[in-house]
Amino acid sequence: MRRYGCLQAIAEDVGDALVICTVGGAAAQWNAIRPGDGNLRCRTLGLVSSIAMGLALALQNRMVVALDGDGALLMNACALPTLACQRPGNLIHLVFDNGVYESSGLRPTATLNGADLVEMARGAGIKHACWASSVENFKQEFNKAKERKAYSLIAAKVEAGEDYRELPAFGVAEVENAYRFMRHIEKLEGIRVVPLPGPRH
Repeated sequence: MRRYGCLQAIAEDVGDALVICTVGGAAAQWNAIRPGDGNLRCRTLGLVSSIAMGLALALQNRMVVALDGDGALLMNACALPTLACQRPGNLIHLVFDNGVYESSGLRPTATLNGADLVEMARGAGIKHACWASSVENFKQEFNKAKERKAYSLIAAKVEAGEDYRELPAFGVAEVENAYRFMRHIEKLEGIRVVPLPGPRH
């Protein structure tokens, strides 16, 4: 199974959800499939789940999708019991396990030695955690999670070393991406996230 195919399969189903992408190939692939200011690229390995959880709790009427990786999730495994405790019903957590740290030389992660991310999630108390067996099943599980409206973690074993170098560059620096993302939320929700400069009246 390939991550790009999984992302393509759910692109239309994501709708106007806010999407938090882990660093590396997942961000590049998602940006190529569904570009826009509703995508936030997280440059700190491991924080996708925490940022997505915070957004989901703050914006409970807006679907939030986290695009995570095995290495990233392992870097912040302590987020799993917090997610199980908070259970944001509008958060769908997608984890692509390719067994390597893709952006830093394809060094192996602990999943190559038997660490099971779904079992870790279940052990942390996450009720709706599963492996997808195919691209079609990945799409099915994603849509089940949308209908369920309960925090769900869907993991997929995908091939390592997918070539994303030919995809369009993300196009904006981290700070600009963050500001565009916040302004996008302001427009969607009709709220002010970051005050505009200038005198207050």
